[in-house]
Amino acid sequence: MNGKIWCVALAALIAAGGSMAAAQPVPADSPAREALQRAVAAVDRIVATPDAERTFDNTLGAIDDLFAQLEVDTNMLQFMQYVSTDAAERERSQLAEKHIQEWLIEVSKREDLYRAVRSYADKQPKLEGEQKKLLENTLRDYRRAGMALPPEKREELTRLQKQVVDLAQSFEKRIREDASFVLATEAELRGMDESYVRGLRRGGDAELPAAIREKIEPADAGKFVITMDGPTFFPLMDFCEDEGLRKRAWIVYKRRGGLENVATLEQILKLRAQASQLLGYSSTADFETEPRMSKNAANVRAFYDKLRPIVRKKARQDFDLLRSAKAEHAGDAGAKLFPWDQAFYKNRVMKARFSVDGQRVREYFPLDRVIEGLFATTQALYGLEYREVTAEAGQKYGQPLWHADVRVYDVYDRSDGRYLGAFYIDLFPRENKYNHAAQWGLRQHKIYTDGRRQTPLAALVCNFTKPLPDKPSLMTHDEVETFFHEFGHCLHTILSDCRYNAVSGTNVARDFVEAPSQMFENWVWNVDVLNTFAAHYRTGEKFPAALLKGMLKAKNVASGLEAERQIFYAMTDLEFHSAPDGVVNTNAVQERLFGETELYEPVAETWYHASFGHLVGYQAGYYGYMWSQVYGQDMFSRFRELGINSPDAGRYYRQKILSRGGSVDELEMVREYLGREPKMDAFLAHLGLEGEQH
Repeated sequence: MNGKIWCVALAALIAAGGSMAAAQPVPADSPAREALQRAVAAVDRIVATPDAERTFDNTLGAIDDLFAQLEVDTNMLQFMQYVSTDAAERERSQLAEKHIQEWLIEVSKREDLYRAVRSYADKQPKLEGEQKKLLENTLRDYRRAGMALPPEKREELTRLQKQVVDLAQSFEKRIREDASFVLATEAELRGMDESYVRGLRRGGDAELPAAIREKIEPADAGKFVITMDGPTFFPLMDFCEDEGLRKRAWIVYKRRGGLENVATLEQILKLRAQASQLLGYSSTADFETEPRMSKNAANVRAFYDKLRPIVRKKARQDFDLLRSAKAEHAGDAGAKLFPWDQAFYKNRVMKARFSVDGQRVREYFPLDRVIEGLFATTQALYGLEYREVTAEAGQKYGQPLWHADVRVYDVYDRSDGRYLGAFYIDLFPRENKYNHAAQWGLRQHKIYTDGRRQTPLAALVCNFTKPLPDKPSLMTHDEVETFFHEFGHCLHTILSDCRYNAVSGTNVARDFVEAPSQMFENWVWNVDVLNTFAAHYRTGEKFPAALLKGMLKAKNVASGLEAERQIFYAMTDLEFHSAPDGVVNTNAVQERLFGETELYEPVAETWYHASFGHLVGYQAGYYGYMWSQVYGQDMFSRFRELGINSPDAGRYYRQKILSRGGSVDELEMVREYLGREPKMDAFLAHLGLEGEQH
């Protein structure tokens, strides 16, 4: 996932609309007060320029400058709510975000700023490249902001937008602070390896978070606490023999965020719909998709209408395979398959049919070796050099490291020694930390109008298994794939060579942003790549050829079921945002769509959407994961032809895709890279659907 981007450009910010002649005063207590005051002064300078003297640089360029500077001044401050161990700092971060978002809403409705842009555009300047794209995007988004609406309508729009900001913050905070857990006896943990059990805390452990400890009865002090973080929850789903424990954990996992977040989401949906209607759109989904590759919600639905019958054929095969495995394992020919069975029986099938033991596979992926392999691969492929600067990072970047686990690297171009940027990695779970995996573009590549060059800064936030005193962090193959995925986002940020912040790095259409990261997942399935770093953590033995061969054969076990899960998420998100009035019974909708899009029976009283963070920021856009994978897998075809580790292929990809950010229409960029129209063949093959009609 590409993490929330804060202050990317006027084109992204003016969606709030408005009518005021000047922005509201910056709150005196705002942690971002000084940065916002500098931004206010920059806006005032732009609007004070006489129309006769307007140029691209003193109008559009200056707007891009001011928002780029606001990013530099505030992104790290806002980022802290996701990673800091200090509750006061997290609150300060969240307050700063609130004030910044509200200020952006206010400044976006300054009519004098709009008139400045319009005055320059009316000169009909002959622009090319990034400048042409920036002007087109800005005018498009001013139109989408409703600048033609009467003042009272724009004021109503502003009120709605500000309410969404407050509610969205509450929604995300409950997800981060959720302390859901289940308790388990040692007998219930059969099937889990000893290091997993050794890493668990018991109910009487004084070091448990207070939010968990206060809910545990004294009688349960000896039981093991199963929290819902990735390294604890997902291995349980993969390997725990006790179906009752898997079911309890699965249901609790699907209830994170709670009914309070369900109510908050339904308020957000209603407010978004009201705002979209004010702007003349039939639904939030149509408003959100217009500037993306899909253009409208109908095209997204058509994409899934075409794809779902193809995927369903594979899903039925997968379902029958896993149900048979359960019947055999349980000694019950009539055994039913449930969602909490999927990962467990997938692993049993992989072990029985392909000799792939997930527990054994982990032993060949100690984290440090994975980092070495990832770094070696990308440095060779793209002509880069990474230098660790963790020790001096606080002084160098003016920001102390927020945790001892964090590491920092500078990036250089090997061809000329040029400094390109830097990235943080924060890889282990902890209380109140963002609990999935994402990349944050904290600073984008930018050349200011005065000639200053700004280099990118990125942060990878993940939640992999922590090392034990006598055992390193051992990664599942899925975790290795996730790491490569997020690093794909990081490269998209770091290797940008765009002049303007608004179109730099991952500032691309939301339904394309995942393509470069998804494409890079292919490297963890390649024999030559894995042989460079996968080795047993104790003996140093290289990854066994037979095991790798089995993994490749087993790659698409349950791929149809997994694809249908993604379709369910995307269609739920789309339907939530398709109601014209925004009035949605989200629990009823998701339960119905689960039954329509998946082969499992719906499970009552679950509300996964209460912890579905993509609904804030990716709204009506989750379809982009599968949509962009069509392009990502097609782009990988060039590496198949030239060699997965070919520096020539890497250099071409860096030049044609990674360096260009959103400065070129995404579809045109892919066409130019491929030298043809994109096709779905590689995507279907990736799902194990070669030869299907499409």
